[in-house]
Amino acid sequence: MEEVEAKYHETEDERVLDLRHNGRNVTVSVTKNGYGMLIVADETGELERYYGLDMALDHAAEVLGVAPTEIELPDEAREMGM
Repeated sequence: MEEVEAKYHETEDERVLDLRHNGRNVTVSVTKNGYGMLIVADETGELERYYGLDMALDHAAEVLGVAPTEIELPDEAREMGM
């Protein structure tokens, strides 16, 4: 089974977690200013917003067709949404 590829990066305004699995791409992002909601998006655009990282990852995993436990977070992404 193919693993979920998880890459974290930051832009000037956002913290971004890019997730890829079996040709599907999902992004979880949050603004750097204050405690914004996490945005889950795919190639078609924004899917949903969440206050907690766990809920955002649950939705991202569902879109990717994997269990949330199959997403191994980079250390830098562990505090997104806090």
